Amino acid sequence: MYVGIDAGTSMVKAAAFDPAGRELAVEARPVGLELRGGVVEQDMEEVYAAVVAVLEALTARVPEPVELAGLTGQGDGVWLVDAAGRPVRPAASWMDGRAHGLVDAWLADGTVETVFRRTGSAMFPGCPGPLLAWLDRYEPGSLDAAAAAVACKDMVFQRLTGAARAVTDVSDASMPFLDPRTRSYDNRVVEILGLAHRRRLLAPIGDPVATGAARGEGLPPGTRLANGPYDLPACALGAGVTAPGDGLLIVGTCLASLVATTGLDLTGEPAGLHISTDRPGHWLRAMPAMVGTAALDWVLRTTGVRHAEADALLAAAPPGAHGVRVLPYLAPSGERAPFVEPGLRAELTGIGLGTTPADLIRATCEGIGYAARHCLEAAGLTGALAVCGGGTRSPAWTRLLADVLGRPLRVARGEVGARGAVLAAAGRYGVTLDTAAWTEPSLVVEPDAERAAYYAKGYEEHLWRLARARERARRRPDPSTGFTGC
Repeated sequence: MYVGIDAGTSMVKAAAFDPAGRELAVEARPVGLELRGGVVEQDMEEVYAAVVAVLEALTARVPEPVELAGLTGQGDGVWLVDAAGRPVRPAASWMDGRAHGLVDAWLADGTVETVFRRTGSAMFPGCPGPLLAWLDRYEPGSLDAAAAAVACKDMVFQRLTGAARAVTDVSDASMPFLDPRTRSYDNRVVEILGLAHRRRLLAPIGDPVATGAARGEGLPPGTRLANGPYDLPACALGAGVTAPGDGLLIVGTCLASLVATTGLDLTGEPAGLHISTDRPGHWLRAMPAMVGTAALDWVLRTTGVRHAEADALLAAAPPGAHGVRVLPYLAPSGERAPFVEPGLRAELTGIGLGTTPADLIRATCEGIGYAARHCLEAAGLTGALAVCGGGTRSPAWTRLLADVLGRPLRVARGEVGARGAVLAAAGRYGVTLDTAAWTEPSLVVEPDAERAAYYAKGYEEHLWRLARARERARRRPDPSTGFTGC
């Protein structure tokens, strides 16, 4: 039995697979987010306890020996840990917006572009660079007390293995300090961000990969465990997206677009990132937009519609949602792909007394589809496109996405992040698996030609409206002005 662990933003999951890649069982536990204005934090102990709980439940259900386990999880943010991997303070999430003002200043003075030209990563408020700079300015005691600033899965890996020090992998190190050519930290970038005196907090990058044996908490003692890659590249592996030009759309809390590439292009508008993979010379050009299913969740909460009702309502409204339009930029930290705009906020237009919940739901799903198309185009998609994530559990939304994107969608099977974590672990330990069988899609959804033509025009309108919204965002006062503490 092979086990994949996925410590996500709102849900921690563990999945068991047989050698042929068939999913045997899944266990999941929700984890909370604490939102206070622009601050978004998580309780690390809650996340770790959820990991142990799902592993214990899974191994009890499927008692076959665990041959191998792979770990993945949410990326970015700052998870400050002591030498034993225990929390120094709550984790600052990738959704956190407290460093909004810093990123605005770095956009204005060229720092964001300078870093992008060196690393291929465009900073946004919830990535480690700005968050560490903010903490250094306003909460230095936390950094003084920490042994490392890591990502979610790195904390979990250290605790599961009892390792003496935190380690990370090249994927989580990619934002924003990694030189993608040398696959090591760019100390000049650390200096540019004013963090040279905090350089010790950057965890060593597993050379070549981070592996270890479980100490018996959650997993049987001695189980071979691999750390990373984080959830975006893990999903790409699990969906079979490895050939240059092929892409993956993850319709999850984050709306992530990734395209496999062997070319490193650090020109163009600084946005998104280049994720280094276990294979030197291979990257994922990533455009992870801030809000995916979270935008639809907000609409459902606001309208009082239950998730179980959403698919039928989505199918009930026509393309164009009776003129309702949504720019789905609801994140406290604005947008990070395919552009960086910390002040951008969502817009809802075209509503009237006759507007129905079905119209609002469809317009939101269409807006998310347009944002995905923008990201995929910017990432350089030329080949096949796979999709995964919670949004693809809705047949109506998946059909809508095929129409908006104007291309067939290969729907990935089951827990694709956990599946990718196992494939990465197998590669690291030299275990041979049939990757074609493991990554076979569950189905292929073809676009409707007439609706695709309609949405091609709607996409042009979306870009026009977005350009004007970005202009307004730059004139909007910074809501965090004067905010100097948690």
